[in-house]
Amino acid sequence: MNDKEDMDGSKPMSLPKIVRRGEQPYVAIGKSVRMDEFPTIADRLPELIGWVLGQGLELAGAPFFRYRTVDMDGESEVEAGVPLVSAPEPEGEIRVGVLPAGHYATVTHLGHPEGLLEVARGLREWAEHEGLEWDMTVVDGVEHWGCRLESYKTNPQVEPDPAHWETELAFRLADLAPGS
Repeated sequence: MNDKEDMDGSKPMSLPKIVRRGEQPYVAIGKSVRMDEFPTIADRLPELIGWVLGQGLELAGAPFFRYRTVDMDGESEVEAGVPLVSAPEPEGEIRVGVLPAGHYATVTHLGHPEGLLEVARGLREWAEHEGLEWDMTVVDGVEHWGCRLESYKTNPQVEPDPAHWETELAFRLADLAPGS
């Protein structure tokens, strides 16, 4: 099977796969936002990265958004975060947490972040076809995720054109097997 291709032959999305991840410490700034207000949390990433670097902390990967809840018609609980080699003490609005270990369904998107909603839809359809279950519950129409991430692999200061940005979606699965 080949990666999905657009009509023009470009490959904006890799095939989904399942990966096992260990626990990962991180720091974040969280906020409850409507999807049309998402820039109010997204714009906090540079500030957070500046704080991390100012503290002399070591990054362990790309900055991300963690969706704790998803409510497309209301407010979603979202964190702008960065993974770290070791966890510092919290300070002010900066939360310290641990991304949970487990199996994650992942897919990589190459292109503008506006395409991520469709990529997420495709990942969910793939998982349903594969008979996989998410680490997610629905309460009153709101999705509560064990861990749902969008990691931004491209530094916009190096590559300013969003058409060339690489974003990985990683959604935690319900345990595939005890102790695995």
